[in-house]
Amino acid sequence: MERFTDLIRRAMEVLIALVLFGMVALTFADVIGRRLIGRPIYGAHDITEHLMALVIFAGLPLVTAVGLHLTVDLFDRYLKKRWWQGITGLLVAVIFALLAWLFFRQATTASQISEVSQALRIPRAPLYYYMSASCALSALAAAVTSVTGHMAADADNSEDAT
Repeated sequence: MERFTDLIRRAMEVLIALVLFGMVALTFADVIGRRLIGRPIYGAHDITEHLMALVIFAGLPLVTAVGLHLTVDLFDRYLKKRWWQGITGLLVAVIFALLAWLFFRQATTASQISEVSQALRIPRAPLYYYMSASCALSALAAAVTSVTGHMAADADNSEDAT
């Protein structure tokens, strides 16, 4: 099972890298076209907007699964660390579940009203469904991590090693 999850993680990392490369190439070509030729790439803003959402929401479950979100350790010295991690992990899971539900509602609405991007008229509903699924996976990852403490403990050990 661990090999399977590692394979999925690596595939997602490659996808994120390729999408980021595409965003850089598109932005570079758009700037060159705008400055040198006087003709920007039509719809570059729409494409970049969608690619940015793909990158962010592809990385969200990965970061959540290994417990590497930004954290503030303000109360860690006053509270038992495992207990505090469990409570905050469950709170994060609830927040991600709420976000998943909100994105799903937005996707349903966008589908009903045929919401599209401005320039290229790209339908927004599939992107919102993707964002909802990503938040749902993140909620699941946060819940599993907070209950088992497995991945969060591994992330703490990797920080100590650096």
